[in-house]
Amino acid sequence: MIEIEGLGFQRDGAPVLHDISARIAPFGITAIIGPNGAGKSTLLHCMAGLLSPSSGVVRINGADVHGASPSERARLLSILTQSQPQVPRLSVGDLVAFGRWPHHRGRPRQEDTRIVEEAIARFQLDPLRDTPLDALSGGQRQRAYVAMAWAQSTPYLLLDEPLSALDPRVAKSIMSQLKDMSRNGRGVVIVLHDLQITAQWADAVIALKDGALFAAGAAEATLTDATLSALYDTAISVRPQADGRIAVLT
Repeated sequence: MIEIEGLGFQRDGAPVLHDISARIAPFGITAIIGPNGAGKSTLLHCMAGLLSPSSGVVRINGADVHGASPSERARLLSILTQSQPQVPRLSVGDLVAFGRWPHHRGRPRQEDTRIVEEAIARFQLDPLRDTPLDALSGGQRQRAYVAMAWAQSTPYLLLDEPLSALDPRVAKSIMSQLKDMSRNGRGVVIVLHDLQITAQWADAVIALKDGALFAAGAAEATLTDATLSALYDTAISVRPQADGRIAVLT
């Protein structure tokens, strides 16, 4: 479980996050939503240990994220930020293999090779295995980075807007793989702007507004007309569908 207690963060003396407390289950997809500037990415980065909070604590499976060493954190969580470093001529296969580094520290074993091969197959990257990252489309590159994070085999995977600029087919494919991962004992925490994708795939929701926790809980309890309309300061309707899912209308 991820436990967030009294988390606050300041940037250049200005408060960005205020006293946020939440619990995130060790399975399922948890979406972080909210209007622009709400502090979604900042919260995710504090959870990952990339930013140091001004107050509060984040624990993953009982371990203080900010008291852990980088190698310890790399075995607790993997994170994809909005911008990934571009290494010239690095191939897709080599990138995915980097996901195993926290486990083998330069001495890959048979198990590491098996997991890398499974990641490449799972995200349909085998035809691109030897292709340099800078020769890929945006969607292909994003699939490769998600595969690398998957291969890291951490209890939690954190993603900051991984679907930006992706076409619907690629977005659906990535979310399908994340959903499958979340059903098999790994928690996925994802910053999303698309409320329909949130409604379709998320099991739980953390909603932020003006740097504070606005709502949190199961998706069906938080994705309501009243909550979403107040969160985004505009009329939003939620309608049940025949397949049991909901449609979000703005």
